[in-house]
Amino acid sequence: KILCQGRGSAANTSVCFCLGITEVDPQKHQLLFERFMSPERDEPPDIDVDFEHSRREEVMQHIYEKYSRERAGIAATVITYRTRSAVREVGKVFGLSDDTIGALASTTWGWTSEGVQEEHARRAGLDPKEATMRQVLKLSKELIGFPRHLSQHVGGFVITRDRLDESVPVMNAAMEDRTHIEWDKDDLDAVGMMKVDVLALGMLSCIRRAFDFMEKHYGHKETLASLRQGKKDSDHGQEDPAVYDMLCRADSLGVFQVESRAQMSMLPRLQPREFYDLVIEVAIVRPGPIQGDMVHPYLKRRENREGVTYPKPGPGHDQDELKRVLFRTLGVPLFQEQAMKIAMVAAEFSAADADKLRRAMATFKRSGTIGNFHQKMVDGMVRRGYDRDFAERCFKQIEGFGEYGFPESHAASFALLVYASSWLKCHYPDVFCAALLNAQPMGFYAPAQIVRDAREHGVEVRAPDVNASDWDCTLEGEVDAPPQSPSATAPPFHGGATSVAQAVPPRFLPCEAGEGDRAERGGGGALLKRLHPRHASMRDAIWSTHAVRLGLRQIKGLSEKDAEAVMEHRGKSYDSVRDLWLRTGLKPSSIERLADADAFRSL
Repeated sequence: KILCQGRGSAANTSVCFCLGITEVDPQKHQLLFERFMSPERDEPPDIDVDFEHSRREEVMQHIYEKYSRERAGIAATVITYRTRSAVREVGKVFGLSDDTIGALASTTWGWTSEGVQEEHARRAGLDPKEATMRQVLKLSKELIGFPRHLSQHVGGFVITRDRLDESVPVMNAAMEDRTHIEWDKDDLDAVGMMKVDVLALGMLSCIRRAFDFMEKHYGHKETLASLRQGKKDSDHGQEDPAVYDMLCRADSLGVFQVESRAQMSMLPRLQPREFYDLVIEVAIVRPGPIQGDMVHPYLKRRENREGVTYPKPGPGHDQDELKRVLFRTLGVPLFQEQAMKIAMVAAEFSAADADKLRRAMATFKRSGTIGNFHQKMVDGMVRRGYDRDFAERCFKQIEGFGEYGFPESHAASFALLVYASSWLKCHYPDVFCAALLNAQPMGFYAPAQIVRDAREHGVEVRAPDVNASDWDCTLEGEVDAPPQSPSATAPPFHGGATSVAQAVPPRFLPCEAGEGDRAERGGGGALLKRLHPRHASMRDAIWSTHAVRLGLRQIKGLSEKDAEAVMEHRGKSYDSVRDLWLRTGLKPSSIERLADADAFRSL
């Protein structure tokens, strides 16, 4: 089985929820169906599906096998010039030196349509009034937004009834067994061709591995839905207080979407206590809400430092129309669906116009058409009795969504993964650590930081060992460690660690007698002795009973081929380095890497 989850506008419909494509109930969370489909939209609905990152290629090859490469191909995406690339291209044409081009390009950061400003050029030691430089600045600004080259879409698949090459230009991709076409999604929409988004998400790979560990070592068969529904014989469920307590402390290293420094600083202020708070948390730390000046007003109202008010239209209109749209976000529009609803109820946009507004928000950087709705929206709101200043602020906030604002349905789908990964980290940090390490590379943190965090949560992390480790990290019982040689009691080496394996001290607190039979639920024994004082409040929430054995993949420089040789020839065990060398035929350099990681400790 490959773990997958629909997201985006698909989460707005009960049909996808009932079919198991999405896991978020749109009725319970009051998601806008028109975001998924409306009579005015002459196009099929868009369903984005995330698959495990490590297994997406299997899904793509399945599509090719089912529909054949003659009828299925990856869509293109048009890469356009940005400020830096435009400066580099124009600078080369005018014969500027590499140092000059580099200095000029380094004056800008991120995406902007304004080009390099004269004052920035002066700051780089260049004269913007000089004839050549003046032309470079002028032409590079004009080049911004022009197509540069074609690339493969991140996951868009085109599927046709007839042969692809009879309708669109096709070409072989650089990767074997892949075909892609030379039209992008806008071209496909224009001609009405079907596109399916097959996307990859590293956290789904992590959660799948965690569910496998849960079933193998704890006998619990979990799904994304079961973690929130709860069980009759358990007190964990849809709104597990321990999970939210952990998040409120910003103890979220490794947790999906809320592990960045910006999110960690937001969590203690937002104080999430229910699922919809996670939906807001996912959406609020984004360029859109920040650019639209939505973050601080929301936080002030959340912290009761500012009253919640809902502007009202003139007499003769529904006085609570905006309250119904903005009630759940304290009067601040945070989602694209709310922008659509505001346009419909406060400015009398039709559903078709509201959908055009959504499209303009989605393509703001590329097409810049959102400004076309300014007059219509502001005049419509003023005509219904709203203050013009409020109408202008509303549109400014909607413009902010063009700088990457989140649809509510998208945020709700991601929030489910936030809850699932938080639940695993809270109650089974051993499972979470092993699964997260096996899903690397992903996220913000190096494996050594993930190991340190797991140890602070009471998990015993055992170093790689030629007699115990597989390629991936595994779980072992508290008393399942291989016997240690007398040399294993030597003090740990404190030199510069070159891998996560070297960052793990060679000695661990032993499991006291009887603690290996600890009750299924509730932390205790050796685990609680290892628990860091700042996580003391989690004593009753942590249910882990296993240690994490680091896999051979964590040894820097050791190839998977050499690791497979170690595992294949190990039998019951190796008894010496010579024995391992004779059986596996490893090169001295590979044996040195194993020694550097202290992987011979059990010999």
